[in-house]
Amino acid sequence: MTIPFHVVIPARHASSRLPGKPLLPLAGRPMVEHVWRRACESGAEEVVIATDHEGIAETAAAFGAEVCMTAADHPSGTDRLSEVVALRGWSDERIVVNLQGDEPLMPPALVRQVAEDLHGHADAVITTLCTPISSRDELFDPHAVKVVRDERGYALYFSRAPIPWDRDRFAGGGEALAVDAHFRHVGIYAYRAGFLRHYAELPPSDLERLESLEQLRVLSAGYPIHVSVTATPPGHGVDTREDVERVERLLGGG
Repeated sequence: MTIPFHVVIPARHASSRLPGKPLLPLAGRPMVEHVWRRACESGAEEVVIATDHEGIAETAAAFGAEVCMTAADHPSGTDRLSEVVALRGWSDERIVVNLQGDEPLMPPALVRQVAEDLHGHADAVITTLCTPISSRDELFDPHAVKVVRDERGYALYFSRAPIPWDRDRFAGGGEALAVDAHFRHVGIYAYRAGFLRHYAELPPSDLERLESLEQLRVLSAGYPIHVSVTATPPGHGVDTREDVERVERLLGGG
């Protein structure tokens, strides 16, 4: 059965590391166009680019994307999605996938998977994905967000720290990691439109501020987040100039 869902791509121009990131050229196309194409390939019934920047809006319209202009002062991409839901008038039960605008290599299958996972878990307000961690370097990298799940696959905690802490193995300085113990969060989310309307009213939590992870606002408020494991590599996002060069090579542009 085909699950109907929308994809919204938040696209900010004011990035602290890479200003104008959505418009950076990758293999002959602006980055946001690559992200949009991945979303269109997922089977979504509608793909919307949400931005507060006229240049991004004009570029997106030129390659055929649907654009929703939003306010400039949103503290997070999720807050921007909340405005899109209100502006578009989507019904509460509609599934909305948040595909970040710096993920030009995100496999379309993962976009579809996170939407289908939300459809299959009526008690979850958000679904997201994770992938196994096999290297110690990745586990201890603060830029790689880790997640710990319960026996049913619901998130217990997200952190930039190496969780769970393998006391005996790490105390002994061992390099190998325990099998199936550590998972990296893949930053793609599916929500029901009704919860997105409510999300904008939730105050930021202390944990969210400490870790700089907006999903902790949801956990701190007591809402369940289901996290599915995916064996499909999530691709490489773009945060630095080095990422730009690496992604362009992977796209065949250099």
